[in-house]
Amino acid sequence: MSITKTDIPMETTKNSLPDNSAFKDGELIKLLPGFSNGYAEVNGVTLHYVEGGQGEPLVLLPGWPQTWWSYHKVMPLLASRYRVIVVDIRGMGSSGKPADGYGKKGMAKDIFELVQHLGFGEVNIAGHDIGAHVAFSFAANYPESTSRLILLDTPHPDEGMYRLPMLPMAELSPQRQEGHAYPWWVAFNQVKGLPEQLLQDRMRHVLDYVFKHVSVDEGSISEFDRGVYAAAYDTPEGIRAGNAWYQAFPKDIQDSKAYGKLAMPVLGLGGSGYEILAMSLPHSATNLKLAKVEGSGHFLMEEKPRETAGEMIDFLHQ
Repeated sequence: MSITKTDIPMETTKNSLPDNSAFKDGELIKLLPGFSNGYAEVNGVTLHYVEGGQGEPLVLLPGWPQTWWSYHKVMPLLASRYRVIVVDIRGMGSSGKPADGYGKKGMAKDIFELVQHLGFGEVNIAGHDIGAHVAFSFAANYPESTSRLILLDTPHPDEGMYRLPMLPMAELSPQRQEGHAYPWWVAFNQVKGLPEQLLQDRMRHVLDYVFKHVSVDEGSISEFDRGVYAAAYDTPEGIRAGNAWYQAFPKDIQDSKAYGKLAMPVLGLGGSGYEILAMSLPHSATNLKLAKVEGSGHFLMEEKPRETAGEMIDFLHQ
């Protein structure tokens, strides 16, 4: 099954969103029959996860500025074949937001201990955006626990990040200047303290901007979906923790220099990020498949859920 408008508690607009109680995990899970919420204390942090389905374990990790809900369209499709576990990574959603520990190597340990807690010796793992950084680090540091790795639209940070443009490039179209080719938020999220003061109760403005400029079909992320994400990030703690993922990039880049090439099967599945995956992953994986989801921007799980789930299932069954 998939989530449709009739499954949402009410038809929503910017002026008629339900109160935040509709965005809590206990209410959201009611929209996904067969799934349940869980919590675990691992590596010094509480992680919230959602699980359902039967079969080999498949761990899914979301990224900024979203939560586990970013997978809600593909979860039922994947759960027809896999035991799906979607995790709010450290600092996200209902998971703990400690003051430190946001390097991706340490966050990979969070996931490794969760996998052990759930009784799995080996898992398939996929990540999108920041979640892709953690998934890659999991595979690099715990290869014996990694059956297959899927990176959705984003590779692990490397020194190429220091060359990201911090000014719009004149030769690009205005939309490309404002979109993925000019990710100003990567620099903005490096600033400590100020974003929380500026954006508390105003993160919806950032969400709308990002979804507009980094999507092909921004309508694929509904008003209700945006309410879920705004509720998760509108607090000072939510903003601080999400920014901490970005502030750890220099450490992540240093850690990556010690990683050898991954030997397990790896899928780089991209929408607007396909070219970046195609440039980066051949240097870090020996058994690599690349695939592009046509007509999708960065948020391919929402924009093209059936195509995305289909590519993932095909790869996992090879």
